[in-house]
Amino acid sequence: MGPLEKAEILIEALPYIKKFYGKTVVIKYGGHAMTDPELKDKVITDIVLMKYVGINPVIVHGGGPEINQWLKKTETPSEFVNGMRITDEKIMEIVQMVLVGKVNKEIVSLVEKNGGKAMGLSGIDGQMIKARKKRAYLNGSEVDLGFVGEIEEIDPQLIHTALRNDFIPVIAPVGTGNGQVYNINADYVAGSIAASLKADKLVLLTDVEGVLDKEKKLISSLNFREARNMIEAGVIEGGMIPKIECCMEVLSRGVERVHIIDGRLPHALLLEIFTDQGVGTMVVKE
Repeated sequence: MGPLEKAEILIEALPYIKKFYGKTVVIKYGGHAMTDPELKDKVITDIVLMKYVGINPVIVHGGGPEINQWLKKTETPSEFVNGMRITDEKIMEIVQMVLVGKVNKEIVSLVEKNGGKAMGLSGIDGQMIKARKKRAYLNGSEVDLGFVGEIEEIDPQLIHTALRNDFIPVIAPVGTGNGQVYNINADYVAGSIAASLKADKLVLLTDVEGVLDKEKKLISSLNFREARNMIEAGVIEGGMIPKIECCMEVLSRGVERVHIIDGRLPHALLLEIFTDQGVGTMVVKE
């Protein structure tokens, strides 16, 4: 690529830098982009770049693959219902150890290695995420998910403090209620935090291109009605269901758009935010 082509790429990014300057973008960081060392570095570099051009990125991370590794190491079986892990006391202990003690601090270190400033937080800190036990149903019958929680309230005070002091907040998706710690789906946490911050955009990094139709082709844009129909028809299934439910919830609470993008694609975040041709699926209200 010659100097002129490089200059054209920078010029293409200019309107987007102006548009998002001073705005908050919540990024749900998960999947393969968290486990592949090269991709991990690229994602975090993208986020640090966003910070340096005046955007306020907030990271909410998952940790499923790491949790799976530790469950395997400790020979602890686990199962899923509608994309949610059934979490007993032993699994909750491992989840908390991995998400808060290991994954969160690794991301903070990586941000700082790439020239940014990060603050590691969890939903327990300052009672940021108040939660209660989540109820779930399978084939009309209630299923006990154990210590899986749903969000009652977000107190964004600590996040605002981090942003005011030029830190990138890095948030582990656990919450607390009545003295109990709960495992909460990271997509829901990212969505609720985006709504509480009145974020301009929520970006979900996933292990798929985006939402696929029944022919397995990428859908570039999707609204509420279309998404509900696809869930009912079984086209959207498994782990994509909580992602879409999260999208619908966050859009109904004032966030303008949600993007589900392929975290396996190098620099997917930069392509989504700073170029004319976005990637993945954009979910909108209407």
